[in-house]
Amino acid sequence: MLFHTLTFWVFFALFLAIYWRLGLRGQNILLLVATNFFYGWWDWRFLPLIWYLVSVDFFIGRQLGRESRPSFRKGWVALSLISNLGLLFVFKYLNFFAGETCHLMGLFGYACDVPGWIKNIILPLGISFHTFQTVSYIMDVYRRKEAPVQRWVDYALFCGFFPQLLAGPIERSSTLMPQLFTPRQPLSADDFSEGLYHLMVGFFKKVVIADNMAVLVNHIFSLPPEQLSAWEVLLGSYAFAFQVYGDFSGYSSMAQGIAKWMGFNLSWNFKIPFLATSPQVFWQRWHITLSTWLRDYLFMPLMRMTWLQGMTKVYAVAIIVQLASGVWHGANWTFLFWGLLHGVYLCLQLWLTRRGWFAEPPAGSSLLRRMPWIIGTFHLMCVGMILFRADNIGQAGALFMAFGSRWQITEFVIYGLAQLLLFAGPLMVFEGWLETKKDHLALLKVSWPARTSVYAVMLLMIWFLPPENTHEFIYFQF
Repeated sequence: MLFHTLTFWVFFALFLAIYWRLGLRGQNILLLVATNFFYGWWDWRFLPLIWYLVSVDFFIGRQLGRESRPSFRKGWVALSLISNLGLLFVFKYLNFFAGETCHLMGLFGYACDVPGWIKNIILPLGISFHTFQTVSYIMDVYRRKEAPVQRWVDYALFCGFFPQLLAGPIERSSTLMPQLFTPRQPLSADDFSEGLYHLMVGFFKKVVIADNMAVLVNHIFSLPPEQLSAWEVLLGSYAFAFQVYGDFSGYSSMAQGIAKWMGFNLSWNFKIPFLATSPQVFWQRWHITLSTWLRDYLFMPLMRMTWLQGMTKVYAVAIIVQLASGVWHGANWTFLFWGLLHGVYLCLQLWLTRRGWFAEPPAGSSLLRRMPWIIGTFHLMCVGMILFRADNIGQAGALFMAFGSRWQITEFVIYGLAQLLLFAGPLMVFEGWLETKKDHLALLKVSWPARTSVYAVMLLMIWFLPPENTHEFIYFQF
């Protein structure tokens, strides 16, 4: 069930009609039933896998709470990591590694083919998000930052809260778990208004921006790179940047709105990233729950190691963390090099800053004052988007080579830029206004006629400017 389809809204309307008539225990039971139905709608065969993962980590969490011997506690953590990361490897990476192994063996004259059962492995939806969320819980219990959950139902709800089940945000037990135990107040006018805001913005981003940009992107990246001019490749990177942003942040926004109408507050996953003034600020605004997860559970532990010292350690760890981010996104060399590129960006920014050769505009600077840094950062991100979207490293390399060829403005380039302006332009104007207000909910604080006018524009564009075909959310494949 996609959030922007009639099927989901029939399901959600029936769910809400029952949900708000129940007490806390009844709501949680209904939530668990709805979560299983929601996930099973995609493919019921993966439900036992989800139950297995939930049960293993629930048991390990309780054992960590009871165990005091350090070696045994480390053993339980290792068992959890093997269970979670092992299954993630099988479903997400085994086919890639098997294929690369066969390719390597072929170079030495040994015939090899990937077994059919490996080729036919299907990636369960949301498994990467589920893995990171459960690993954070186990690590927090191990560090004694959180108490272990004592009831399987409560832990299952934490792992399978259906608004954010398939594509995040990646919630921590410290933020989501207390909300599962606390009685929810009846839906107020303010909560309804905020939920509606998130849903309207999310629908607009997904239907108007992401799905329309997908038409441009799919056309450009389906052509042989040698047929593309430099401007067409650049157009493709622009379009894909807005497709990914509209798609992923649209899902996160809709998840926030749906959760709000259920009495929950989910984490902000995006905070106007295309107005970032540097790569570091970009990652503070883009996929925030993944960035903070990598900081807390990978960067900081690696920084405590002593095999490297000083800035060499900082640069090395930054590269490792960004490589891990790339690997998390998918089993393809393109994602690995995408992560490496962003690691280089961060290290280069830090190196230049330490030498006084790079400085962002002072805090509180106007949007116009920051614009050169914003444009520069956006283009750095678009270079990475070519790697992110390319089918393989060969195609990515050929697309980069196109920048050294014809800088010809064709009719298609003019058409594509007009599409970008039509679909993404209104959002950037709106987000620029939010940036000047320094409040992501500023629209809720204006007069109701002004707010209604903005919603009316969104609805008209959603109604009259959808593409012929809708698309699944991009991050479902991650």
